This record gives sequence, C-alpha cells and structure tokens, in this order.
Amino acid sequence: MFSSAYSIILASGSPRRRELLQQVIPSFTVKTKDTPEDFPEDMPCQEVPEMLAKRKASAFEPELLENELVIAADTVVILKNKILGKPKDRHEAMDMLQQLSGNTHEVVTGVCLLSKNKKISFRETTLVNFLSLSRQDIEYYVDQFKPFDKAGSYGIQEYIGYIGISSIQGSYFNVVGLPVHAVMQALRNF
Repeated sequence: MFSSAYSIILASGSPRRRELLQQVIPSFTVKTKDTPEDFPEDMPCQEVPEMLAKRKASAFEPELLENELVIAADTVVILKNKILGKPKDRHEAMDMLQQLSGNTHEVVTGVCLLSKNKKISFRETTLVNFLSLSRQDIEYYVDQFKPFDKAGSYGIQEYIGYIGISSIQGSYFNVVGLPVHAVMQALRNF
C-alpha cells in the first residue's frame, strides 16, 4: 500500500478518477477549481491534456501548504488528429460515436503532480480499436448512459465499451481516465 508524507489532493471532479485513485491511495481530498479548458489551435493534440493538467494543478499553487501534493489530470480522445471533447448534447454524442465506429483512436491523459517545491508532468497514450457500431447500439448507449461528461462520448467500462471495443494497446485505466500505474510510479519518484 502506498503511503506518503504528503496530504494528497485530487484536483478532479471525475468520479472515475476518484474511484481509480481510491484503489491505491486510501486517503486523499478532492478539490476542484474552475480553470479554462481552451488551448492554442496550433498546439499538437497529444500535448493538450498535459498542458491542461498543468493548468489545473497550478490553480492550487498560491494556497498549497508545505505538506500538500496536488494530482491533476485531463483526458482527451483524438481521432484523425482532431480532439473529440465532451459532447454538448445527444446529437453531438451520437455523431462522435459514429465517427469512432470502425476506427482506431488515441486516448491521451495528461497528469501533473505539484507540491510547494516541485512539479512534474507526463502523458500516457492508449490506442483504442472500435468495431463498427450500429445506429441502434449508439442510440441505446447515449440514451441509457448519457455520456455527456466523457471525452469522446463514451466510457470503456460501460455498454459501448463491452460491445464495441475490439482491442486496446496500452493502459485500460488510462482510457477510464487515470493511468494509475504511471501516477503511482511518479508519486514514488516524487
């Protein structure tokens, strides 16, 4: 079991990140701050989540105590060099899933660990292969699971992941929202 001299703060409102982190760190605090999620249009897609994770962590910098450590993360879905963010509505969610259908995409999570005296960041990439999805399966998933808080409009741990994902290359937990193994390695080296 992991133990740390730091009081850990998870800077994320994601219930999935909280559940994943609880599996390896028994005690931490969840705090969030409103931070902009915009990024330069010319920034390579793979760099965006790490930049956003740094921004989320840095929002805590002025108030951090000596014994506190912030873990911030951001996940994006990239298809054909285009970021598919969180859908605004049912129509956009269905459109995103139709684009992912029959294709391979990248899921990239950026992570930043920040204390009063140190900051490290990294990103983890997983390739996800989707089978062709029927319109009926897409409609059922969107209507039943309402994936409006998920990048790319899906959760691998839900119905659409069970029936639609044929394989992944890389970390499953990265696709859920937090590359736990990489976070733990970074914490041990912090």
